[in-house]
Amino acid sequence: APCKRELNTIAEVYDDWKDETGVKLIAISIDDARSMARVAPYVNGQDWDYEVYLDPNGDFKRAMNVNNVPHTFLVDGSGTIVWQHNNYSAGDEAELLEKVREVAAR
Repeated sequence: APCKRELNTIAEVYDDWKDETGVKLIAISIDDARSMARVAPYVNGQDWDYEVYLDPNGDFKRAMNVNNVPHTFLVDGSGTIVWQHNNYSAGDEAELLEKVREVAAR
């Protein structure tokens, strides 16, 4: 699944990103309530160094107009969404890091 590939790829470089830019990653699972029983054990079995929240009722998904996953939002220090991207292909994390660097430099 693209979401898992993205999260696993970012997990490999996340500590470096944090050290360099101070970025904080938060993942939000938008799986429906029926799938939630599988999400927590999966997340707990990963070595991810970031928080994962659950959106079983789809409130976040609707509020943020998320139609395709994974959907990445880059939010600056004032809470403004400054960049977003959906889906995942190998190498997308390089574009995300570049955007994070731009925001961190402001």
